[in-house]
Amino acid sequence: MPIPASWSGPLLSILRIAAGLGFLHHGTSKFFNLPPFPMPLNPLLQAAGAIELVGGALLVIGLFTRPVAFIAAGMSAVGYFLVHAGKGFYPSVNGGEAIMLYCFIFLYLAAAGAGPWSVDAARTRKAL
Repeated sequence: MPIPASWSGPLLSILRIAAGLGFLHHGTSKFFNLPPFPMPLNPLLQAAGAIELVGGALLVIGLFTRPVAFIAAGMSAVGYFLVHAGKGFYPSVNGGEAIMLYCFIFLYLAAAGAGPWSVDAARTRKAL
């Protein structure tokens, strides 16, 4: 039995929350060492960590979802090409599967929005 179309909004919100929590996890690793980050932070990693920390938190609550997701997608694409692509063509070989998926999930969220369970949706309902 297929999933009813009426579930698409809530599932979009769940996708945003799950991806935001994963992204937030990367930021907490870099800045709070939870879990420990395996290398010292250079300026590029600090910038990535700031986007992950702030962007992840904003995505979890669904605030400014479209622009935050667009920035996160771009950061993920840059990260993939700077860190992973040089290690081989296939993401399963170069260790870039997760960041590649983040890139496309965030690109989708930038186009689709936050879903009904979000601060963005609440702000839109209040404005009407």
